[in-house]
Order: sequence, then structure tokens, then C-alpha cells
Amino acid sequence: MSKTLIIVESPTKAKTLSKMLGNAFTVLSSYGHLRDLPKSKLGVDVEKNFEPQYVVPKDSKKIVTELKKKSKNANAVILATDEDREGEAIAWHLKEVLELPSDKTKRITFHEITKSAITEALNHPREIDENLVNAQQARRVLDRLVGYKLSPFLWKKVLRGLSAGRVQSVAVRLIVEREKERQNFKAEEYWTIEATFQTKDEKTFTAALVRLNGKDLKKFDLASKEGVEKIVLSLPDEFTITDVTENKVIKKQLPPFTTSTLQQGANRAFGYSARQTMRLAQQLYEGIPLENGEETGLITYMRTDSVNLSKDFVDETRAFIPKEYGEKYLPKDPVKYFAKSKLAQEAHEAIRPTSVLRTPDSVSKFLEKNQLKLYTIIWQRAVSSQMPPAEMTEAKIILEDENKNHTFRASGQIVAFDGFLKVWPRAVEEKELPKVSGGENVRKTSVEQAQHFTEPPARFTDASLVKTLEEYDIGRPSTYAPTIATIIERGYIEREKRTLKPTDAAFLVTELLEKHFSNIVDYKFTAQMESELDKIAEGETAWQPVIKNFYDPFEKNLKEKESELTKREVTETATDETCPKCGKPLVIKFGRFGKFYACTGYPECRHTAPFEKEKREAKPLDENCPKCGNPLVEKQSRYGSFIGCSKYPECKYTANRNEKLNIKCPLCGDGEMVVKKTKRGKPFYACDQYPKCQFALWNKPINEACPECKSLLVYKGKNKIACSNASCKFTKESPEEIKEEKIEQ
Repeated sequence: MSKTLIIVESPTKAKTLSKMLGNAFTVLSSYGHLRDLPKSKLGVDVEKNFEPQYVVPKDSKKIVTELKKKSKNANAVILATDEDREGEAIAWHLKEVLELPSDKTKRITFHEITKSAITEALNHPREIDENLVNAQQARRVLDRLVGYKLSPFLWKKVLRGLSAGRVQSVAVRLIVEREKERQNFKAEEYWTIEATFQTKDEKTFTAALVRLNGKDLKKFDLASKEGVEKIVLSLPDEFTITDVTENKVIKKQLPPFTTSTLQQGANRAFGYSARQTMRLAQQLYEGIPLENGEETGLITYMRTDSVNLSKDFVDETRAFIPKEYGEKYLPKDPVKYFAKSKLAQEAHEAIRPTSVLRTPDSVSKFLEKNQLKLYTIIWQRAVSSQMPPAEMTEAKIILEDENKNHTFRASGQIVAFDGFLKVWPRAVEEKELPKVSGGENVRKTSVEQAQHFTEPPARFTDASLVKTLEEYDIGRPSTYAPTIATIIERGYIEREKRTLKPTDAAFLVTELLEKHFSNIVDYKFTAQMESELDKIAEGETAWQPVIKNFYDPFEKNLKEKESELTKREVTETATDETCPKCGKPLVIKFGRFGKFYACTGYPECRHTAPFEKEKREAKPLDENCPKCGNPLVEKQSRYGSFIGCSKYPECKYTANRNEKLNIKCPLCGDGEMVVKKTKRGKPFYACDQYPKCQFALWNKPINEACPECKSLLVYKGKNKIACSNASCKFTKESPEEIKEEKIEQ
């Protein structure tokens, strides 16, 4: 007996649906796109109205054969790929590649993988939405034209392996411009004065100096230590409270997560990259084995601009809240939210748990650590969005001396009613002030003067970059994570802790594109292209004219620049310095590893030197060079500090400057353990007598011997100490002070 065939794009999703639907259906996976533009060539016929030339990759041919066989034997075929444009395009490609007849092929979508949602979708099948398919095709063709036309240009004029993209190049520009702001930033000094006051009943509170001699203090009015010290010396001991105010403040609930706000929230809370967040969300969406091994989708679809919640979820949540937290935590009416972006279109609902009854505690034993963290904030955010606002009491105390020459202000806030903060407690820090009244005298008990410096704008993180891209209407929910991953993989951006730092390649390529292909990195132009793609999705315009309007001037400009620009013009910068070997001028060149100095006398003179953005002074040492006897100096390179001869380049002696651990080498007994780094920057711990002694460890050693075999003990993870001898199984819990040291390490 033939069955209905359901095709999804993910094997995990197929497994979940199979268990959910039973034997009435056969559920198979296409493993993503079955066909795409070829990798080896442009794959777009620009002479034939930009017709895409799709191919089935070699890896997909076996899947195509199997799906064709199964679809011919099925009584009906249901395409159940994701509900966004990408999913619609996958469904269309499936229909085309498998040659599925329209009369036995239907399309269904669902926002969550639950029995009720799937049943509802099966009861309401539809046709493939050609407008959504065209919008995705337009994006794919547009990005291919930019990438496959502009990237080879960069290979010729800059460096092979570089790439350009309609969205990625704008993201790189944002990061580069922020870095330029940081480089041009000049820190300004300012001071603050805070005093601690005590009431008659010995309650204390802290207040800041805000007014001096009748004039309000601005940020930079206290500009020097000397001036601040004079003010501190002039402060009397007795002050009077001249004003006490209390205001009720309402703190509104936050809407449930969208794709971008989830990526931002997970990055701030846990340090997850956008890609890591989406991978975890995909796992939660496609299904986790719960009781009896049953695969269950825990969250709704994770690529969405919408902040709307379904009526069923709201009703379930409103029934859950009073039972769990009390009647006072249930608003009179359901809370509704509206998308800020006029272009919100990817889905009809926010990211939420598929059932509010699946609390984080109830599913914790079925989830991995990172899955549980993400599920917890999704659950908390969705539930708290249907709770009442929080009520805050903000207090302010004004204090003045007898002559009103010095005015201090103390501010504080307490939570009068926690409301939605009961479930989402992240957004508030309380500071309670003592109950005082106007006219009351208080005594100054201490004064603290603090020096501050203004700080440059922070580098982008995944969270702040996604937020900025969204504010500019650049990209869509499905593009944020791949964009960040791409610019890192292409060598434009490096991760420095949680921040995104541009490389030399990012500066060079951004400057080149801004100067010669300005619309590619123009924020408004890129946002306008997204708007055009939305119009295609809504059926308001055909996709080929949109591509033509972009491509014709782009192609003309590209041909002009290919003939006008030379590689030397793009990658070399003149300097005032001369070659120490031959005396000819030095230039700054760009290569595989970034900028470097090179002699213009090449190839006769092959002198090169590292390029340092900031010239660092060599620090003299009380040691002489073992080769020539001249004084040694400590220098800095991009890999850290090292020791070199002061007579470089005549004498090229160098030695590593490694951090000492004050631990004797257990192998040779003569050397001392130091911190070193591999070529890729990974730290390890070794004897400083290398190569004479080659003892080394990956884990940081402790100056303590193993009680069982007398080898060195090392840190093992955050909470354990273990023996460095692999054959010895001794371990023990790490004391608190060692835990802290390890975390800092």
C-alpha cells in the first residue's frame, strides 16, 4: 500500500516527524538544497535575463535518486520545508528536480514541530508561493553576481583568497569604521567626588558632588587632581538634607525573542556567537528526545522578525501564571506586541516554547548544558512578556552645606512590585537609600576622589553588530549568523575575546570598495536592495528588473576599474623611511599576513620588516648580547615581547621573553617552567632550557608534587587538580583561591 511522502530539509526534523506521525506517512530528508548555482563558474546567464543555471551537486545525486524513487511510489508528496523564503525555495527546487506533478504535490508549513501544529498544517496544504521563491532566487543571483565578479577583482588587485559580498562587505565596513573611531580617540581625564554620610540613627549612604559654588558640575569640570584635592579639603563635616523625592516608575515588559534579539541576548548572557545560538536553536526546534525517547520540538521556528504570540500560547500562559506565581502576576488583558521594523516578514510568530508547561526545570535532564541555557532564556522571555510591568520606586536625596557651596546627590531605586521581573530578573540593580526627611542634619564620614578617563567606543560584538545591521535594515534573520561567520572565515575579522576586530585586509578592502564601488558598501543602498527583495516576495515587482538595474552599472564600473587600477597602486603606500641595507625608499606593502615594510629595490634588495601600527620603544636590559657583547633590549612584536640585540640589523640575535612560573623543571632540575605559545597562539608550559631539556605540559602546573608519584600537579578544568603523569590517576578538588587563578588564566 502506497503512503504519503513528506520531504523535509533536515534529517533530525525527519526523524522527529516520523515518530510523531507513525506509519501513515514516509518522512525523508533532502539534506538541505538539492541543487544550487555551480561553484566552478558564475552560473547566471546575464545575456538571457539573468537565468540561473542550477546544478545538482555530486553529493546530492544519490539523495535525488532515492527521493525520485520514493515519490513515484507515493500516493501524494508533501513538501514540508521551513516556512521562510529559503524553505520555500528548497520546496520549489525539490518539485523541479524530482519532477513532481502538481496534482499530487502540496506544500505545508508549521511554526512548531508539535502534533497539533503538524495536524493543522496537513489539514490546510497550499501551493508553493512563487513570490517567495523569486525573492530567494533574486537574493541568490544578486549575491552570486557580486561575489563571483568582485572577488576575482580583489584577487588580481589585492590578494588571492579575498572575497566581497553585498551584505558581508557592509558588515566589515561597520567594524572597520568603529575601529577607526577607536584609533582616533583621545582619552580625556575627569574626576568625581563621592562622600559617605551618616544619619543620627547611624545609617549610612553615599552621594556624589553635583554642584559647586552654585554651579552645576559638568563631566569635565573636575579636571585635575590638584583642583579636586582643594575641594575635598574645603568640605565641611556637617550637611543638611534639603530635598527628598520619591517617584513611582513603571518598567515595561520585554517582547518575546526574535532572531536578532535572541542572538543578542545569548551573546550578552553566555558569550555565544550568532552561529552557535542558531545551531542550538535549530536543535531545540527540530526535536529533543524527552520521556520515553519521544522526539519533541521545544521551541517555535527560530528565524523570525515577528514579536507576535499565538492565541493558544497566550491562553496557556495566562492559565499557567496565576497557578505558578499568583493572581497578582496576571494582567487583566493579554499583552500584545508589534514589530518595530516595517519590513518584518519572515514568519508570523516570535520565538517561544511550544508549551509553557515544559519549564526549564522539567526538561533540564534531557538537554545538554548549552541547550538548556538557551531554552531557559527563551522560556523566561516568552512567559515574562505576558506578565505585568514592574513597579519601581526611585528616590533622590539632596544635601548641602551651611553656605550652600557644596551640593551632593544620592540616587537609589528599589523594586516595589517585581511583575515580569519575577521570571526575567536581569534588567534591574537595586540600591536602597535610608528613610530620611528634609531639614535633617547628617555627618560626612569619608570622602573618595576618583580619577577617570573617557573610553573609546567599544568594538562590535556579535550582539551589537546584529543589532546595528537590523537598525540599518541590512540583511534578514536568516543572514545574520552566516554573515558574521563568513567575514571571520575570509580573514577580515578576528575574534578578540567576545569582540570583533578588523584585520589589515578589512581596512584595505573597505577603503578600496568605498573609493571605487561605493554602492556595494553603502548602508542606504544595501537597505534599499533588501526593500526591493521584500517587494518581490510580496508580488509587487518582478525579480529580473531589480537585478538588471543593479548589474548594468556595476558591470560597467567593474570593467573600468580593472583597466584603471594596478595592484601596486592598491597595495603599496609610500613612507619617509629608507632601507637599512641599500638606502632606497621603503614602502608599506600588503601580503598574506598583513602589512609589512619592503624595499623598493626589490628584487636586487629583498629587505623586509614587520609593520607596527605603533612604534614601540625598545626597553634597555642589564644584559649583554652573547653574540657581539652589545647591550640587549626588550622589544615588542605582534606575538608579544622578545629580547634582541641593540645593534640590529648588524647583529640579529633574538631570544624569547617568556613569563616565569617560579617552578623548577621536574625533569632536568636546572631550568624553570615558563609560559610559551604555539605558532597559533595556544599557550603551553615548558622548561626554559629548551632544546637542552624538552619537558613541556599543556595544562598549567602548580608548584606542588603529586602525593602518589611525585610528578608535578596541574590544573584540570575549572574545579580540579590532577597529576601531570598520564599513567597516574590522582585528582582532587581545587580550593577556592586556585579556582579564581584558573579562571583569570
